[in-house]
Amino acid sequence: MPLPDKPVRPQPYDLGPALPLAANAAPSGPALALDRVESSAAIDGTHIIYRLVHSDGGQQPRPYATARWTMSPPQLLTQRLREAFSATRPVVESGAGLAPLGLRAELDEFAHIFSAPTTSEGVVRLRVTAVAPGGRAQRLVGQRTFEVRQPAATADAPGGVSALRQASDEVVRQVVAWVNALPAPAADAARR
Repeated sequence: MPLPDKPVRPQPYDLGPALPLAANAAPSGPALALDRVESSAAIDGTHIIYRLVHSDGGQQPRPYATARWTMSPPQLLTQRLREAFSATRPVVESGAGLAPLGLRAELDEFAHIFSAPTTSEGVVRLRVTAVAPGGRAQRLVGQRTFEVRQPAATADAPGGVSALRQASDEVVRQVVAWVNALPAPAADAARR
């Protein structure tokens, strides 16, 4: 009698090496308090999610059976944002009262989306809110939604992961550029 096949272990994926930083760049901007990226429960696990827009309108998130993230997508993006911002300014924990600018982000989409059986893209949509912390109240500095769609080279988990890596890196670049272009919160407003 043949032995059953061994169970297949899911292949672990992450977003790859950190984004390249400018050579000899020292953080020079004001400190930033960075909250953990939040998301819905559907994308807060380690499953790599795909959606079939061509068959069910993309309404049902489906996990790849043999592929997993090493951390949840919100954790991966938090790490990526922290690394990228650290090149331009000190990054501290939120709530410590050490930064004139705070950043919150909500991950609304992080999936490999199929518009046809062989046509797909990695989609990352992140809503970012910048606030000036104060004593009892915070002042809204700005809010923006960033969405990047990156075509996938292959219609499978590795293709989706590669597209999501590239889309994530572009979202992070856009967020850093937007935050670095925001007007600096007034020092007296940050102390209130």
